[in-house]
Amino acid sequence: VREFSEVPVIMLTAKGNDMDKILGLEYGADDYITKPFGVSELISRVKAVLRRTDGAAPNNYSVGGISLDDGRRLVCAEGRQCALTYTEYELLKALVSNCGMVLSREKLMVLVWGTDFAGESRTVDVHVKTLRQKLGSCGDLIKTVRNVGYKIEMQ
Repeated sequence: VREFSEVPVIMLTAKGNDMDKILGLEYGADDYITKPFGVSELISRVKAVLRRTDGAAPNNYSVGGISLDDGRRLVCAEGRQCALTYTEYELLKALVSNCGMVLSREKLMVLVWGTDFAGESRTVDVHVKTLRQKLGSCGDLIKTVRNVGYKIEMQ
């Protein structure tokens, strides 16, 4: 439960009496919206919650010998600083922040290159290969999940 304590929660519900709203907010919801509601209102409330929780996400990640300081965009592998391109950094950040989870090539393309990228999914493979080389022995933490994608995990 603690690992999700920073995730913003907006309750969308048909229960609109005062006690339900109070309980929802006291149990941890960041906002409480009752049906019916307009899409514009929902979008505005989501933006408001994201503004309030924007700085809540951790800026430092660490897996094995890899440490990533997102605020300064620094990566160290076994104590030595690694010079990564913007794309390599974003790829590593996506893997490290989802440690243990398999990310498909398609998911990585959306996370790193965005939804409007017109390249092929093999682009991910090329960047992973370069990233592994730059990380040295820590590059072994990046695992290929055959026919799916990649994950990073402790050995």
